[in-house]
Amino acid sequence: MRDADLPVASAVAARVHPGYPEDDAVMAERLRLCPQGCHALAGPGDLPVGYAVGHPWLSGSVPDLDTLLGALPVPAEAWCIHDVALLPEARGHGAAGEVVGLMLAEAARRGLPEAVLVAVGDAAGFWRRHGFRSAPAAAPAGYGAGATVMVRSLVP
Repeated sequence: MRDADLPVASAVAARVHPGYPEDDAVMAERLRLCPQGCHALAGPGDLPVGYAVGHPWLSGSVPDLDTLLGALPVPAEAWCIHDVALLPEARGHGAAGEVVGLMLAEAARRGLPEAVLVAVGDAAGFWRRHGFRSAPAAAPAGYGAGATVMVRSLVP
């Protein structure tokens, strides 16, 4: 992802996650702090169809929704998958699974032992298929009722 991709990513976020709004500055900060964790997803004809955002974080927790981080934790203890969003018409072709693989590979490259995320809506099944399991931690309030913190070990 590049700065030029941010307006499209923001439009995708508004369409895919209308109940979880975040200021554009949040995604811009994630891109600045961890460009290796930010991906613009393109479909046929290179048309933008989604994005993914991840970054180093702390074990078993996730940042509050719509919150600037200021800096990434040092040392980091986990990889946080902040968001994977695909337009409905782009789903079912493997793009989400592919970008999850890219983010988990980046986490492994950094030597992080786990990945953590918050599953919202009906996404928990997708994440379970990718090796995540429910964690005991409560999701921050901004994610709403039914949100589930999930974790996946990256240690072989």
